[in-house]
Amino acid sequence: MKINLNKKQTIAIAAIVIIGFLLGGLILLSGKNSSSSGDAHGHSAEHADTEHHEGTKKDKHAHDDSAKHADGEHHEKKAEGEAHDAENKIVLSDAQIKTAGVTLLTANAAHIKTALILPGEIQFNEDRTAHVVPRLAGVVQSVPANLGQQVKKGQVLAVIASTGLSEQRSELFAAQKRLTLAKLTFDREKKLWQEKISAEQDYLQAQQTLHETEIAVQNARQKLAALGADAGSSGAFNRYEIRAPFDGIVVEKHIALGEAVKEDANIFTLSDLSSVWAEIAVPAKDLNAVRVGEKVKVTASAFDSSASGTIAYVGSLLGIQTRTAKARVTLANPQGTWRPGLFVNVEIVANEVEVPVAVATDAIQSINDKPVVFVKVADGFIAQEVTTGRSDGKLVEIVKGLKAGMEYAAAGSFVIKSELGKASAEHTH
Repeated sequence: MKINLNKKQTIAIAAIVIIGFLLGGLILLSGKNSSSSGDAHGHSAEHADTEHHEGTKKDKHAHDDSAKHADGEHHEKKAEGEAHDAENKIVLSDAQIKTAGVTLLTANAAHIKTALILPGEIQFNEDRTAHVVPRLAGVVQSVPANLGQQVKKGQVLAVIASTGLSEQRSELFAAQKRLTLAKLTFDREKKLWQEKISAEQDYLQAQQTLHETEIAVQNARQKLAALGADAGSSGAFNRYEIRAPFDGIVVEKHIALGEAVKEDANIFTLSDLSSVWAEIAVPAKDLNAVRVGEKVKVTASAFDSSASGTIAYVGSLLGIQTRTAKARVTLANPQGTWRPGLFVNVEIVANEVEVPVAVATDAIQSINDKPVVFVKVADGFIAQEVTTGRSDGKLVEIVKGLKAGMEYAAAGSFVIKSELGKASAEHTH
C-alpha cells in the first residue's frame, strides 16, 4: 500500500527523528559522565587506602630501622670502649712484672713540700778573701809562694827591695838615737835641778825634748806597722817581706822575679776556701719566698754532691739587666768540694701541705702528651689518665684520675709504657 505524504508532513517527521537522535545522544552522554564520576571516586578511595597501607609500612620500617640503628650505635660504642680499654691495657703476669723490675706502690695521702729551685754559682767568700798589694813600690827579689799553694798566716809570699821602706826605717833608727840622747840629757838635768845646781828651766826643756823624741819614735814605728814591715836589721833597711794575712790558698799570682811593682799592684789573691758563698739569682716573683735565715739545700749540677746551708743575705735591689735580686748562702767547705765558678741549684722549701692522693714521681708517664699512671689490675696494668698537682721532686699530687688505695707501677713504669707502645704498633699493622 503506497502512502503519499505532502511536503509539510515530511518536514515534521524529519524534525521528530532529529529530536529523537538528539535526546538519545544526551541520555548516552549523561550515563558516561555518571560512570566516569563513579570510577574516579572509586579510584581515589583505592589510592588513599593504598597510601595509608604504604605509610603504615613505611612508619613500621622507619621504626624498625631506628631501633636497629640505636642498637647498632650501642653495640658500636660498647665495642669502641672495649677496644679503647684493650689499647690502654698491657697484660703482664706477676713473674713478668718481677723480671721487668717494676715496683708496685699504693696511692695514699702524703705531705708535699713545695720547693723553690733557683740557679746559683759558687763564689769566693769575700769576707775571707784578700787582694794582696805591696803598699810600697820596689823591685821583686824573690817569690816563695806559688799559685794554688796553701799558706799559713804570716808566711812570706814575696820579698821586694824598696827605697821607700829604707827611708822609713832610717827615720825610725834616727828617732831611736835621738831618744837615747834625750833620755841622758833629761836624767842629767833632773839631777842638777834636784841638787839646785841648774835652773828649773833647763830641766823642763830637757823633759820637753824627751817627750818629742818619744813621739817621733812612736810615729816611725806606726808607719812601718801600717806597711806591714818591722824595724828591720842593720844593713837591710830596704828588704820588704810581703806576708799572708791569714790561712788560705793562693788563687791568683801576678808577680815575677825582677819585676818592678807599684805600691797598689794586685800581686796575689788569697782566699780561705774552707768557707764559700753560693750566690743565687732571685726573680722578683720569688722574693717573698726567700728570706734571711731560711734553710736551703745546695746541689751541684756537674756531679752528685749536696750540702745544707742558710740564707745569709738577700739583696734589696733588682739588677737593671737581669731583673733579679742577689741572695747568698754561706757553705762550709772543709773538703774543698765546692769550687768557685761551679754552677749549683739551690732548693728552698716554700711551704708544706697534705694532699689526699699522691704517687711517686717516676710513676708518671706521658702518652699522647697526657700524664698517665699504670694502675695494677688482675692480669696486668691499665694506663689511667690523671691530672697532676704539686710536687716536691719525690712525690706528685694526683688531683683527678686516681683514688687512694689503688696499686700502681712506680719504679720501672717506663718498661710498661714501652710494652704498651709495642702492642699499639702491632695492633696498627
